[in-house]
Amino acid sequence: MAVLTLEGHGLTIAKMKSFLTEEDSTVEISEAAYENVRGSRKIVEDIIEHEKTIYGITTGFGLFSDVRISKDRTQDLQVNLIRSHSCGVGAPFAENTVLSMMVLRLNTLLKGHSGVTVGLVDQLKTFINARIIPKVPEQGSLGASGDLAPLSHLAIALIGEGEVYYGGELRDSKDVLEALDIEPLTLQAKEGLALINGTQPMTAQGLINYIEAEKLMADSVWIASLTHQALNGITDAFNEKVHTSRGYPEQVEVAGALRDYLEGSKLTTRQGEVRVQDGYSLRCIPQVHGASLQTLAYVKDKLEIEMNAANDNPLVFSEDEVISGGNFHGQPIAIAMDLLKIGTAEIANISERRIERLVNPSLNGDLPAFLSPEEGLQSGAMILQYAAASLVSENKTLAHPASVDSIPSSANQEDHVSMGTIGSRHARDIINNMRNVLATELFIALTAVEIKGVDRLSPKTREKFDTYREIVEFIDHDRNFSKDIKILSDALRMIN
Repeated sequence: MAVLTLEGHGLTIAKMKSFLTEEDSTVEISEAAYENVRGSRKIVEDIIEHEKTIYGITTGFGLFSDVRISKDRTQDLQVNLIRSHSCGVGAPFAENTVLSMMVLRLNTLLKGHSGVTVGLVDQLKTFINARIIPKVPEQGSLGASGDLAPLSHLAIALIGEGEVYYGGELRDSKDVLEALDIEPLTLQAKEGLALINGTQPMTAQGLINYIEAEKLMADSVWIASLTHQALNGITDAFNEKVHTSRGYPEQVEVAGALRDYLEGSKLTTRQGEVRVQDGYSLRCIPQVHGASLQTLAYVKDKLEIEMNAANDNPLVFSEDEVISGGNFHGQPIAIAMDLLKIGTAEIANISERRIERLVNPSLNGDLPAFLSPEEGLQSGAMILQYAAASLVSENKTLAHPASVDSIPSSANQEDHVSMGTIGSRHARDIINNMRNVLATELFIALTAVEIKGVDRLSPKTREKFDTYREIVEFIDHDRNFSKDIKILSDALRMIN
C-alpha cells in the first residue's frame, strides 16, 4: 500500500500518478505541516479575538468586503458562503479528478498560509483515505477568485451536506458520514473561504490531462511507425543529422524513437527506391510530434508549481501580515491548458492525415482501396476516416483558447477572470478525441501491415502488433467497427 506524505511542498506529478494508480493508496500529513497549520490558525484566532478588519474573516466577500461581520457570526459567514456558492451545473467531474482536487487542496492548506484548523485538514485526509468522493459539477467556474462553485461542492460534503460517491454509489454525504461514524466538519472562521479560494479543479483536471497526454504522445510514435511501414515509408528523413541540425531536443527524441521502432524492418524504404520523398504526415513526424512534446514540458512545470502553491486569499504570514492578494487567479494554468489543447489536437490532426493515406487508393501504394476485403461490395475502413475527420474537426473548435476570454463578476469587483477550468475541461475532451483518432489509426494500420506481411515488420513494432492483434481482429469483413475502436481506445488508456 503506497503512502503519500503531504508537507505543503514537494508534490510532483509522478507522486500523484503513483497515488492515483496504486491500489489502496493513502495520504499522511507530516508533523512539520501540522505545525504550519497550528501556527497560522493561532493568528486567525487572535484576529477574531481582537476584532481586526481582515477580508473574509471579519468581513463579507467580493463586493461585500466592506461589510463588517461581528465575532459571534463568523461561523455563520463561512457556512453561508459554502451553501450559496454550491451552484455548479452539468455532469460531475470524474471521481479520480475530485480525489486529486482533495489531495491538492489539502497540500495547499498545509503550507500554513490559510489559517484553517487541524480538524479541517484531518477531515480532508479522512475523505481522501476512505475514498469519500464529493459529487462536483464540472461547469460554473470562472477560474478566478478560485474555482468557487466546484470547490464549494467539495467543501459542502465535508460538513455533511451535498452528495458523495462511496463504494460505487451516489449517496447523501450525511448518510455516509453517519454510517462511517465520522463527524461532519463544523466550519470555523476563515475556513469556508480557505476551502474554495483556489485553483484545484482546473489543476486536478490538468494533472489528469497531463498524465494521459504524456502516455498518448509516446503511443503516437509507435503507432505512426506501424503506418510508416504499411506505406513503405522512407527512413532517410529520420536521420539523426537532419534533426540535430535543427536543434530541438524533442524533435531529436522523436526521430530517435522512430529509428529505434523501425530498426530491422523489411517494409521501410530509402529515398529513391520507391519515391524520393514521403508526404508530410510521414516525413515530418519528428517535427510535428516533437513540437507537441514541447508543450508537455511547459505544462508540467506550471502544474507542479501550482500543485504546491499558496492560492488562498487572504494569505496569513503573521499577525501583522494577513494580506489580500490574487493568487487564486488561474491564468497560469489557463494558458498551460490552452497550450496543451493545441499540442494534443495536432497529434490527432497528423494521425488523421496518416489514416487518409492508409485508406486512399491514390496514396496507399498497393494496398486495397479503404482496405476493403471486397471492393465495392464492402466499404472496409472508408467511414473510419470520416469519424476521425469529425473528431479532429471538433478538436479545432475545442482548441480555441479559453484564457483569452473574460467576463466581469461580483458587480465588477472581479473584473478579469481566467476561464482556466473551461480550458482544462476542453483539454480533457481533446485528449479523449485524440485517443480515439490514434485508436483508429492503430486499427487500420494493424490490418494494413498484415496485408503487407507481419513477418516483415521491425522486431519492436512486431511486439506491439502481437499485443494489439490479440484484442481486435483483422478487417476481413464489414462489421460494427465502433466496438473495435472502443476496445483499442480503452487499451491505449491502460496498456503500457
